[in-house]
Amino acid sequence: MENLSILMTGLTATVLFIFGLENFSKEIERISGEHFRKSLSNATKWPLAGVAIGAVVTAVIQSSSATSVISISLVNAGVLSFKNSVGIIFGSNIGTTVTAQLVAFKLTNFAPLVIVLGFFLSIIPSRVSIFGKAIFYFGFVFFSLNLISTSLEPLHTNPALLKILSTPQNPLYAIVFGCIFTALVQSSSVTTGLAIVFTQQGLLGLENAVPIIMGANIGTTATAFIAVFNMDIAAKKAALCHFLFNVGGVILFTPALLIFGHRLSTLSMEPALALANIHLAFNLITSLIFMLAINPFTRFIDYLLGEGKMDFTRLALPVFEESENFETVKSKLEKGNADLFFFLQENYNSVTLSIETNYRGVYDASEKRLSYVNFVKKEYISYFSKVVSLIKEEDDSKHLIKLINQFDYLFQIHDSIDDLFESKTAMNKQYIELKSDVLFLVRALSTETLGFFDEIHRAISTDKAMNIKATAKALQQQIDSANRDLLSMLGDPTRVDAGALTNFITYSQRLKDKLTNFANLKVHDEKLDALEG
Repeated sequence: MENLSILMTGLTATVLFIFGLENFSKEIERISGEHFRKSLSNATKWPLAGVAIGAVVTAVIQSSSATSVISISLVNAGVLSFKNSVGIIFGSNIGTTVTAQLVAFKLTNFAPLVIVLGFFLSIIPSRVSIFGKAIFYFGFVFFSLNLISTSLEPLHTNPALLKILSTPQNPLYAIVFGCIFTALVQSSSVTTGLAIVFTQQGLLGLENAVPIIMGANIGTTATAFIAVFNMDIAAKKAALCHFLFNVGGVILFTPALLIFGHRLSTLSMEPALALANIHLAFNLITSLIFMLAINPFTRFIDYLLGEGKMDFTRLALPVFEESENFETVKSKLEKGNADLFFFLQENYNSVTLSIETNYRGVYDASEKRLSYVNFVKKEYISYFSKVVSLIKEEDDSKHLIKLINQFDYLFQIHDSIDDLFESKTAMNKQYIELKSDVLFLVRALSTETLGFFDEIHRAISTDKAMNIKATAKALQQQIDSANRDLLSMLGDPTRVDAGALTNFITYSQRLKDKLTNFANLKVHDEKLDALEG
């Protein structure tokens, strides 16, 4: 009965540890917001910079799984190249060793003070309160480790258990155990933290603890493999890279473990500190070896999965350079403006096609494209905030304001397309299928809208403003006609598909108005530019 009580107490403390670690990671992500993703996407062409970014970010959020999954999602979005993501993945393994070092140096004793500090910070009516929860959960993580340590103390008197845990076992079994346990809890920090505590308590010998933390490196890749299921080939390559990197590190060190593992117990260093240092050395050396072989390693992954192509071409995003003059910036933004308009037209076509065909693949592609534009919007907002510093003349300021207004309308157009997509999402959730007459209505309206997109292209390039007015009028007539047809269907209570499409007409009207405003603004601005020129 006593052993059962110890087991339940230890299990409860372990659950609290996992809970604290998960919430600490979420709080850090919440506080950092886009800055967190930005820190990953800023990895340069030098893999070493990616390693540093991956290590620092993982050390802060205490989750190599989160770092790898987010970097893979950035690859999927086209923000990171596959090769740049490799450095970040290597670095994430180094960053995750921080937990082990903190536990080994017994800094967990300060956990109650950190919890109290975090609590009071969270209730202070000021801006610093946003850090309160993160600090609270940071202390909570190490406080729960102390609880685990305390709950295990009675086991010191159990000779049978001590013999099993401290007697050297087959390292391969321990590696497999570490891998499976980490895959289940989805955090190598949990596995490593528990191994250090068990070692501090004298319950786990170094000969068994070292292969467990090695296996944890393999188990932590499970999260990335789950996340990458529906992603691009580039993202799949990043996930495979994560897996092969961690497996490769274990393979490299396993022979040394089999040959010299029995000597680990003879180390003069305090066991928990020795385990933390071995963990750090293991990840540092593995990262160094793979960094030196990064080119053949990435070529090998390309060979396994093929070069592959992304499911849609990403836009060339502006990069701020202080040495640029405004004319260069203006040219860059005008091209980006035109490219984004084309991209939005393709997005509209994809969204309406998903409504017409009901194919899951088209729906998923639309969702990914819309999500990408949200990222593009943030990038342009950031770029505009920086490029203001290049303004020297009043005319330059006027040109920049015009361009910003044009981009603002483009992102409003995106919002309307996103609203159309949300109406499709609502239909999916309610399992609504459109009947042929409604499908015909959608197709006619989308065809007319796509024609308006085309006419805006021609008007911008040839300055035929009258064509814009005529096409806008034709589209408005189509919207009004669709609205009348839909209203007549709504009289039939069995036509749930007609009811689901009411928002589609509303959003189409808003899209038409925004397209008209953008076209008028674009043509008007270009006329002014021509006159000023």
